[in-house]
Amino acid sequence: MTTMIAASSIVKANLPCSSRISSCSDFTSGHSWRPSEAAKHYRVHGVRLMRITCAATKTAKSPAEEEWKIKRQLLLEKRVRSVDVKEALRLQKENNFVILDVRPEAEFKQAHPPGAVNVQIYRLIKEWTAWDIARRAAFAFFGIFAGTEENPEFIKSVEEKLGKDAKIIVACSAGGTMKPTQNLPDGKQSRSLIAAYLLVLDGYKNVFHLEGGLYQWFKEDLPAEAEEED
Repeated sequence: MTTMIAASSIVKANLPCSSRISSCSDFTSGHSWRPSEAAKHYRVHGVRLMRITCAATKTAKSPAEEEWKIKRQLLLEKRVRSVDVKEALRLQKENNFVILDVRPEAEFKQAHPPGAVNVQIYRLIKEWTAWDIARRAAFAFFGIFAGTEENPEFIKSVEEKLGKDAKIIVACSAGGTMKPTQNLPDGKQSRSLIAAYLLVLDGYKNVFHLEGGLYQWFKEDLPAEAEEED
């Protein structure tokens, strides 16, 4: 109700003074207001009212929805390194790095590097509002978020498992890349790069990214384990 009143006020403010109705005094002060004129103003300004009302219902985009160019720029400024799978395994064994697997929990249980920690950055969709569908459609451009939505508890869950001084290698299925190519001058976004961006924003300073993703890890037959279903 508040939104409609505010929008109506805006529409009213745009009407010519000679035909604006602001109170009952307009009818008694000599102004002429015919039904045909009222209908005309409704037709002209009705669309404006609808646009204002719809805009007021939108939700501000989250940091994960920021443009990839902006994410990539910050990752480069914060010196977030991309490491291949063999280097990641060495860092895990020799330098106490933790592999943060941001895939959905079901995929993590099927197979993951030993010692990896799972916090899914995207979860199965729980609600299907019109606005949420539109936001997810934007992510679907990358072909990796079908049937999922952003996990609002991601950072909180990471903080419960890993301190700010932890040395982290973020991993997902495909990995993505920050390296420019002829076809992709800004590289390619992925769940792990989005997660690395959120971690850096939250103050984590030792964040690496797994180039090639866990697909490459399993392809090279590096150590892996699975969790049995309950």
